[in-house]
Amino acid sequence: MPSLPIRGIGAELDDGNELRFVDQRTFGGWHLDEYTPGAEGGLPVSIAHIAADPFDPAYDPAAVVEVLRRKDTEIKRALLDQTVVSGVGNIYADEALWRAQLRGRRRTKGIPRAGLLSLLDQARSVIVEAITVGGTSFDDLYVNVNGESGYFDRSLNSYGRHGLPCPRCGTLIVREQFMNRGSRFCPRCQPAPRRRTRS
Repeated sequence: MPSLPIRGIGAELDDGNELRFVDQRTFGGWHLDEYTPGAEGGLPVSIAHIAADPFDPAYDPAAVVEVLRRKDTEIKRALLDQTVVSGVGNIYADEALWRAQLRGRRRTKGIPRAGLLSLLDQARSVIVEAITVGGTSFDDLYVNVNGESGYFDRSLNSYGRHGLPCPRCGTLIVREQFMNRGSRFCPRCQPAPRRRTRS
């Protein structure tokens, strides 16, 4: 492997090119890795467990639905699980769930296949729309490489709107704690899961 003498946020490669890493949100890191065997050279070992995202040619929504139905967990938790489908973060999960009219606490096993497919379609649509307008910028950390803000925050229906009317039905959007973060939803459009009654 070529040596990579690190210079601040960059490294000079053996061929004279320079590699730079800019992480505005300070969540990331970088390192050299071995590749797993597979098509087109495989994947780095450290990310081989990550599922395909909705734009990957290997992405198969029907296969993802089967994974979701086997998991029997809360649907939002599963949607955020990068081993199930990658690329869906908290903001876009809330938006996709709002569009699909599903509460994030619903169990995956109790959602019909058609509902899960609809949710995956909505997640992809949300991401496409967000990319088209440059993403979701709430402050100076959420900008593109040119320092320009994205405008998808102007199209949000649930995320960041707690206490405001639902754009679909007028009920106030609610925020609840979920996985050390917040979930926003409409209690009317996204009804709570029905409790199972014992006979």
